[in-house]
Amino acid sequence: MRKSLIAPISQADPASDQVWLDIDRIASVEVTSEQPGYPIESALRGKGRGWRAANPGTQIVRMIFDQPQTLRRIWLVFEDSENARTQEFVLRWSRDQSSFREIVRQPWNFSPGGSVQENEDYTVHLSEVKILELIIVPDKSGGDARASLRSFRVV
Repeated sequence: MRKSLIAPISQADPASDQVWLDIDRIASVEVTSEQPGYPIESALRGKGRGWRAANPGTQIVRMIFDQPQTLRRIWLVFEDSENARTQEFVLRWSRDQSSFREIVRQPWNFSPGGSVQENEDYTVHLSEVKILELIIVPDKSGGDARASLRSFRVV
């Protein structure tokens, strides 16, 4: 059999033409853990290597807006080229800081050499959002994988 590798087809980055919310200016962010060199700011600004948890287990990234926001789009990119695992994330929001409404609950199977990046692009119509929360279970089988997030952008 004759075969050769060809260059992958370039896909436009869905974030490149979007004006995202300036989270630095309009919100505070809480995170359960953070590995040095992988700060949450990297994922929220869409630059650098993204965020990675310092510890295994369930992790939370929470945006607390100074003023209630209307959200129209949420874009998430998860990446792991090292571990075979099944991750699940839950994205939810709140108007009043006590009752949350789930936007999506999504499992994903990472496989080195195969499926290493999950891109999620949600069109939403949410008004008066005070908190946007991302809960990541990095390994549903209970392994010691650490959560990572390449990008978390909202508009």
